[in-house]
Amino acid sequence: MAIWDAWYVGDPERLTSVYRGTPTAVRVDRPAQYRGGLVGAAARFFWGRPVGDLQQAPAQLHIPIASDIARAGADLVWSEAPTFAATDKATQARLDELVDDGMLHSLAEGAELGSALGGHYLKVAWDTTIRDDAPFLTLVDADAAWPEFRYGHLVAVTFWWVVARDGQKITRHLERHETNAAGDGIILHGLYEGTEDKLGVAVPLSEHASTAALANLVDAESSISTGSPGIAVTYIPNVTPQRRWRNDPIGRHLGRSDLDGIEGLMDAIDEAWTSWMRDIRLGKARVFASRELLESNGPGQGASLDLDRELFSPLSAAVGSLNMATSTGNANGFLMAQQFAIRYEEHKQTVNELVLNTLRAAGYSAATFGEADGYGAAVTATEVAAREQRSLLTRDRKLRVIRPRLADILEKLLAVDAAIFRSAVKPERPDVQFPDGVQDSPLVLAQTAQALRTAEAASTKTLVAMIHPEWDEKQVDDEAQLILDENKPLPLSDPMGGFAPPAGPTAPGDLSGTTSGDAAVPAG
Repeated sequence: MAIWDAWYVGDPERLTSVYRGTPTAVRVDRPAQYRGGLVGAAARFFWGRPVGDLQQAPAQLHIPIASDIARAGADLVWSEAPTFAATDKATQARLDELVDDGMLHSLAEGAELGSALGGHYLKVAWDTTIRDDAPFLTLVDADAAWPEFRYGHLVAVTFWWVVARDGQKITRHLERHETNAAGDGIILHGLYEGTEDKLGVAVPLSEHASTAALANLVDAESSISTGSPGIAVTYIPNVTPQRRWRNDPIGRHLGRSDLDGIEGLMDAIDEAWTSWMRDIRLGKARVFASRELLESNGPGQGASLDLDRELFSPLSAAVGSLNMATSTGNANGFLMAQQFAIRYEEHKQTVNELVLNTLRAAGYSAATFGEADGYGAAVTATEVAAREQRSLLTRDRKLRVIRPRLADILEKLLAVDAAIFRSAVKPERPDVQFPDGVQDSPLVLAQTAQALRTAEAASTKTLVAMIHPEWDEKQVDDEAQLILDENKPLPLSDPMGGFAPPAGPTAPGDLSGTTSGDAAVPAG
């Protein structure tokens, strides 16, 4: 995870430190760089190669393709907000209040970090100083937790945060989620003073400002009850299965990073890009001038040459030798120009091929990153789906993992809301639905709806739902009713001029509805 984090952050200093094991300012060779096997191979990465001379150290450049992949993976899933549906109306109303924009932002943020690290945690939290009427969801990174799984289900987890550093002393806050004997979720808090690789000893929670408020909330066992069954945490893997750690009892459940297995390709991209920029740097035109052309700047000030000067006098050699030097590049002449060729096409093709292989190995289509020809032209949803098939398949794979776990944590959110904040709602597991990743333009949808309407193959409600997939059922029903009301036929007028019908009875022989002078018309 530290290696994936270094690629995701994209800091050359961190990449060098991860692969060389030493800060960049200390360029020393490591024995691992000359070993065989996986250890030696990793140490001989472009970012881990030994450098003997600081003055000859290459200017290593980095292409942030890892962060691009992580961002694209999150955007594919969370570009549009999902819907959360509960069967009980009161529960649905409360769920709509709990799932606000801030929570959706945390979910999208977790997806990007999970894409890089292999997964992320969502936990239910409450703090009346932040929100005094409801609990909320918070994000915890995968590299700040030690989980415990049973049959693939998360049963306990310990989170930690470094809250203070004082020289060699490091203070950490530990937060453990587990269940008690009754099956209810509990949260244990502890504060520890130790070193970089030692947890150290426990100290009172009141010893640090970040945990002082918890000192008055925990019980004698340093725990807080959630008042509801199950732990208040879920783990959402990025993609399964985990190939690298499939035989590890914990690692096999952590999910696979989008960067897993493409570290070598990303390293090669940086090496090719650095070589390309080196060609540009070395290809700069340089002019070598003989001493005869230099003009003294005074004692101790050296000498210089004005390249814009038009007349040089006196010269110790014939003018022909000067011309010969500039035209043939003779080093013994007065001037010699040198400019190396820049291998532009070779480097471009190499970098492009490496990028395409990297994206394909990560499970994405080149069109997702705008690499396909003609991608900026107007295309239909079918054409987009064909171009981005690989990316959409990866998106579907991620959604199959996200949906059940997101439903679980939302049910726990409702349960904590009922137990802690007395919301009087019935906790239930909501139905989570994500919109389609690709949607036709409104014009294409309207043309399709018109064709279905002409063929009498769909009702008004179906057509409205097709054109507005983001609407709920009530919005669709209301819009369909408005359309039907607008299309009602107008009442027909009297073809004889609009005379009012008789006001009285129309029984045979009844003339009470006529006026004087009207002729009575008996029933035929």
